[in-house]
Amino acid sequence: MKSGIRDQAEGTLHEAKGKVKEVVGKLSDNPKLQVAGAVEKIAGKVQGKIGQVKKVFGK
Repeated sequence: MKSGIRDQAEGTLHEAKGKVKEVVGKLSDNPKLQVAGAVEKIAGKVQGKIGQVKKVFGK
């Protein structure tokens, strides 16, 4: 699998994991877990964008 596609897939996975953590943190009234989920979701979005850039430039 090419690097750009792999980054996009991993980014999507991190976004999903982050969303789950956010919801669980909200339901269990755990602000640390909620923040960790938000951070992981943002990191996933960034990784997905990096994958798109790599795909465009062919790296």
